[in-house]
Amino acid sequence: MDRVEILVLDFGSQYTQLIARRLREYGVYTEIVPYFEPLASIKHKAPKGIILSGGPASVYEEGAPRPDGGIFALNIPVLGICYGMQYIADTFGGSVIPALAQEFGKATLELVLSEDKTAQDGGKQACEIFEGVGDLSVVWMSHSDQVSTIPEGFVELARSGNTHYCAIAHPHQQIYALQFHPEVVQSEYGGKILENFAIKICGASSDWNMRHFAQNEITHLRQKIQGAKVLCGVSGGVDSSVVALLLHRAIGENLIPIFVDHGLLRAKEREMVEEMFQKNLGMSLIVVDASELFLSRLDGIKDPEKKRKIIGETFIEVFESEAKKHHNNGDIKFLAQGTLYPDVIESVSVKGPSKTIKSHHNVGGLPEWMRFELIEPLRELFKDEVRSLGRELGMPESMLMRHPFPGPGLAIRIMGAVGREDLELLRKADGIFLDELHKSGYYDRVWQAFCVLLNVKSVGVMGDNRTYDNTICVRAVIAVDGMTASFAHLPHTLLESISSRIINEVSGINRVVYDITSKPPGTIEWE
Repeated sequence: MDRVEILVLDFGSQYTQLIARRLREYGVYTEIVPYFEPLASIKHKAPKGIILSGGPASVYEEGAPRPDGGIFALNIPVLGICYGMQYIADTFGGSVIPALAQEFGKATLELVLSEDKTAQDGGKQACEIFEGVGDLSVVWMSHSDQVSTIPEGFVELARSGNTHYCAIAHPHQQIYALQFHPEVVQSEYGGKILENFAIKICGASSDWNMRHFAQNEITHLRQKIQGAKVLCGVSGGVDSSVVALLLHRAIGENLIPIFVDHGLLRAKEREMVEEMFQKNLGMSLIVVDASELFLSRLDGIKDPEKKRKIIGETFIEVFESEAKKHHNNGDIKFLAQGTLYPDVIESVSVKGPSKTIKSHHNVGGLPEWMRFELIEPLRELFKDEVRSLGRELGMPESMLMRHPFPGPGLAIRIMGAVGREDLELLRKADGIFLDELHKSGYYDRVWQAFCVLLNVKSVGVMGDNRTYDNTICVRAVIAVDGMTASFAHLPHTLLESISSRIINEVSGINRVVYDITSKPPGTIEWE
């Protein structure tokens, strides 16, 4: 186990894991625990600094989450972010009120602690957190409360257009607080601010990397599995492929990789995945065609949450059935999945009081009636970290750079009930879109791209005839970790070519629209 350099107390922010991810980018090993982690446990981990995350609560409300106040007596630096800042201000005698003007999204941060004030109240030390940061910079806001008065002993460091106290510090006690989110990529100098706190202020070491993670995880898997066999569900996507390769390195032939064709795949996906595993990883997949079972259970189901849950439950049943075929004296004891942290944090509150955004088919554990123990080696990693892990394991770029494809497949890209005709229509449109992106060189320049069948009909004209056909939405986003995303600014000529081909080559489509929604407020997938 790596030594914990920075410990993050999670108050339920959707961005909490990004704090750890950004610090790991700088080689600082960081762990996340719930805000109510016992003080004895925190002392045992012996971190060099503590970060208090954001969260959905208001600190002035009854029952607002509060950690053990003893953290401020550990003689280590503490940084509060968003709710963490408000908690610090409230704890030390400041005031927190509902914001008169809420801030969500990008804002301009203005540093206000000038050179002539650095000698006052330890100002020079307080400035360390902003060393190398411009006097004006872009930051990411997401708050509806604000600090109206700062506690005694604290100094003001920065403000924004709608928030007077955007950054404060008590330099003598080494307590720092930020109203904005430095952990998201939209904060221009966010990584630098976190690096300054961890390395310059806390003195944390910066020698952790993905090689450490790979070595530790392989050792951990060998110890945990101890000669048993592992059933591993693979989809051909980056996540499950890296899990399979990691397990193959750890346990070799005791890995049983299974690919389930649920009838919700893209065109020729099944054949492509089989070839990839055999050619690039030297593994032969067990392919299970369960398309009839999945499609029959989805028949007439329109609600997206119900669709996701039906798919998840059916996946488990298929794996249980397949395991019985390979079971020998009870030696299959584990089921492995390629669950990532964005899946987890949007689905369930794992380490804090975070809000559930949507259910993911591979999140939430196994039903009680299953005898398998779940293995999720990537559960606290992000997509970019998984790709780095894949490179460390020697996986080819052609597999690593595939766009994410959701476990529920095309079912969550069809608005409403899932029918066979709609699936074929969507497959054709999606294939054209991806083909045009490859031809134009834009496939590797976007994070994820796909089509959504809206099941919204509109009037059109083709030749001299009136049409009343369906609408396809084209979606392409730019992202680093999937927690936030911006729509891709594809050239109009490319969009025109995509639209023309879909309308002319896919019977039943007469209109193509482009989704220009970022995340937040939207999610990347539509359902």
